[in-house]
Amino acid sequence: MIALAALFLAFQAAAPAQAPAGDTPPMPWSKLPDLPLIRHSAMAPEISRFVHDEVAAGRCNAAQPAAEGFRLHLDLALLVDHTGEIKRIIPHAIGCPTVEQYSAGIVSRMARANVAPPESETWYRAGLDFSWKE
Repeated sequence: MIALAALFLAFQAAAPAQAPAGDTPPMPWSKLPDLPLIRHSAMAPEISRFVHDEVAAGRCNAAQPAAEGFRLHLDLALLVDHTGEIKRIIPHAIGCPTVEQYSAGIVSRMARANVAPPESETWYRAGLDFSWKE
């Protein structure tokens, strides 16, 4: 057992300390190309309900007043492989972890079998706008 632990520690010491290339999106995200969706569809208004509820419960204060209620915008970076499959989604941190995760799920569903495959693994960006009336 001690030999296994020693072998494990030796393996960890030999492993590279830095993250593999492509593990994080290049900065700034605004320079990333837009996610190339094959089919575009509008978000149903009820999708904003969860975000409204998080704001109303005091778990998120990133919403901004808008002409007809409130608006919350969230940017996400997506790593897409050469087959068009999403390998990684990173929501921009806005201090609302539940909304960030919810948004990643929405984009994941929108992108499933709906991204034009790049020639090689590529980072893209997508943005979601949630809006509601009080």
